[in-house]
Amino acid sequence: MENEEIIEGNPTTHISTPKIDRKLPDVLSIQEIETLFSVPDTSTFPGLRDRAMLELIYGAGLRISELLSLSVHHILFDDELIRVFGKGSKERIVPLGEHAKHWLIKYMSTARKTFVKQLDTEEIFVNQRGKALSRMGFWKILKHHVEQSGLIKEIHPHTFRHSFATHLLEGGADLRIVQELLGHSDISTTQIYTHIDREYLKETLHTFHPRSK
Repeated sequence: MENEEIIEGNPTTHISTPKIDRKLPDVLSIQEIETLFSVPDTSTFPGLRDRAMLELIYGAGLRISELLSLSVHHILFDDELIRVFGKGSKERIVPLGEHAKHWLIKYMSTARKTFVKQLDTEEIFVNQRGKALSRMGFWKILKHHVEQSGLIKEIHPHTFRHSFATHLLEGGADLRIVQELLGHSDISTTQIYTHIDREYLKETLHTFHPRSK
């Protein structure tokens, strides 16, 4: 109407646009993590691989694409570090935790060697034919273990990344450090996890305080 000169000035100029709500991502409790991770049968080579994948994707807060593209040259066992290549091939260095290191060594020294045999495969996580594991392959593995765990929750690969960040903040980690570990270029992306942390605080209060209900 202003452009057509029907009115003088735009009456909506000083009206703020509504903020779009950001859905808080689902996270797993530490107990739920333990329950799920105990499902793979680590007496078998596929189970050993699956346990190593779960430990690493959660223990390092990786995206599924980052996990599956990891090469044998990206793990620095002596330094307990991982070279991760995220969005736009941007590199970051992430510490390798003790649990992830333990299962990764067991998998790479036994199961992976059996799967790969003489194939020239650089990727760490492979299928039983020795080829790099696909996203769909990981999804099927995860779905199977979730069903076996009895957990009634919608769990997808990114759930482990959300859980990683949330558990760090619940434990008192600095937001900037979590941003660095996740590889977020903008801290506002990381700040969504502070809202999850507040929800955790509310839940704790309602659960344990006698006058909170």
